[in-house]
Amino acid sequence: MALSLINIHVNVSATSSRFFDVLTAPLVVTNGTKILATAFLNDSGVAVTTFPAVTNGYYNFYLNGVLQEGGSYTISETELTFNVAGTIAAGTPLVVEAVELATVI
Repeated sequence: MALSLINIHVNVSATSSRFFDVLTAPLVVTNGTKILATAFLNDSGVAVTTFPAVTNGYYNFYLNGVLQEGGSYTISETELTFNVAGTIAAGTPLVVEAVELATVI
């Protein structure tokens, strides 16, 4: 029996959107503290009403430019929720990144 090889090309493309907020006052964070999406601006500096829905991808959260552990926060279309406790200083930048992946065969 002859060996037959199947050549399948799969391309994965990603689109990302970033959203920014700079705290104007210190934020005392407890488990469940929320920041609404409406507090963030998009890459163009325009206020947003929601974060994009991510159905085949993920969200990242950066605090002062540092990527945070996945278990320390959750993000939905309407809010960023902290799963940790602490205090975040005024002037600290917060960045939410939404990454959506698409596969083309």
